[in-house]
Amino acid sequence: MAKCLVCNSSYDSFISFGRQPLANGFLLEKDFGKEYFFDMKVGFCSNCKMVQLVEQPNREQMFHENYAFYSSTSSYMVKHFEKFSETLLSRYVKSPDSFVVEMGSNDGIMLQNFAKKGIKHLGIEPSANVAQVARERGVNTVVEFFDSNLARKIVSQDGQADAFFASNVMCHIPYIGSIVEGVKILLKPSGVMAFEDPYLGDIIDKTSYDQIYDEHVFFFSLLSVSHVFEKYGMELIDIEPQITHGGSMRYFLANKGAYQVSNRVKEQINLEKEIGLEKMDVYQKFASNVKKSKDDLLEILRKIKSEGKTVIGYGATSKSTTIMNYCGITPDLIDYISDTTPIKQGKFSPGMHIPVKSYEHFVKKKPDYALLFAWNHKEEIRSKEKDYCNAKGKWITHVPNVHIYC
Repeated sequence: MAKCLVCNSSYDSFISFGRQPLANGFLLEKDFGKEYFFDMKVGFCSNCKMVQLVEQPNREQMFHENYAFYSSTSSYMVKHFEKFSETLLSRYVKSPDSFVVEMGSNDGIMLQNFAKKGIKHLGIEPSANVAQVARERGVNTVVEFFDSNLARKIVSQDGQADAFFASNVMCHIPYIGSIVEGVKILLKPSGVMAFEDPYLGDIIDKTSYDQIYDEHVFFFSLLSVSHVFEKYGMELIDIEPQITHGGSMRYFLANKGAYQVSNRVKEQINLEKEIGLEKMDVYQKFASNVKKSKDDLLEILRKIKSEGKTVIGYGATSKSTTIMNYCGITPDLIDYISDTTPIKQGKFSPGMHIPVKSYEHFVKKKPDYALLFAWNHKEEIRSKEKDYCNAKGKWITHVPNVHIYC
């Protein structure tokens, strides 16, 4: 049995995805022989209600100087973070003398909204290449991993912060206790932490198993988040469900008693108990649904290829790595993956080694079918790709179930 990363209790795994590579480890052919793999299993701790990866790869291998994800490549996400910034500014960052800190600030997509207003800010980003892009945008950024030691250093240099936020970052960090301890040190007594990550309830409901990959150590519910922060004298004060990444939750936390707790928090916790997020049964059912999704997707792909049709992948996402390696989607089932990110083009997908080609290649060739790996941006992509449908191209998605559409 494994030991829980939050409470150190013993817990059991409920699903195995087998041998998986690093989700963002797009590579050149010359590097195939030294590719890193790990055994990807997920477990549920009945004590603190945390769902988590059983084994975590080395963090330096995942978030390095050539990390290949840039948040600003999605126009939808640019707008999303503008709105997130507006929420914080209207509720918690009202003074022009405020100080805000973001963990995992990436290319500055969020903090630029504060920088433009002249608000004192600091971005903490472990990947040097994306941090440099943020600096070029005028966003003050340090290349570090956040923990309690860095929090003390920031306080000694800049004072305590009014707000600390993170987007799609908290779920990446196995030493979550040190993060929360650091937040407690960094924030003023009236300070607020806001973070958002893929929501466990949505993952279970949609069978969106591709949210599970090496970078996602934890899969949060309100039940588990409450448990993590209680130990440090903090509590959930509000939540906001988000449609990003196929279903996320935004959590607002503060020192206990500093703010009134929203009824939304109480209602959502009751809902989580009703659907069974505190019991192993729901996760075992999820595992069987995942197996069915895999079988259905492979059946469709094999049928299409047997008819002599072309199939490509759309979006060289982290999610696609889990799908391809768990399902065994090899180059004989998908010809290539189209992606707009220059750093991924000319490389191969992790594990299955399917070539990544430019978006222009997709536009020119117009394949018969495109497996939409970036399904969480489905509406944005459908609006953009009307010409593809007009040319009788068809989309394949696997969430919430496998189907073909235009």
